[in-house]
Amino acid sequence: MYHVIYMVADYEPWWQFEGWEEQIEQRMSYTTENEANEALQALIMKFKAMYDHEQTKEQYNVFWSDDEIVYCEACEDDAQIYHGLFIIKD
Repeated sequence: MYHVIYMVADYEPWWQFEGWEEQIEQRMSYTTENEANEALQALIMKFKAMYDHEQTKEQYNVFWSDDEIVYCEACEDDAQIYHGLFIIKD
């Protein structure tokens, strides 16, 4: 199975810090890699229209807007919210 993952966190998806799975907002499952890639590309196009910024690193795609900020108590500062998209295989 291939899974398109949509996660929302105050870090880019390629970091995958401990507990990153808790940041998953949606997991879409597909039987073929082609189906998963098509679904991912459709989401990427949708997110490009929704967010001001984007970046790709390896297989990870991240989107964000400057006005989507939360206060981070641990770092005592504002933290940017990122919307990550990628595929995992199990």
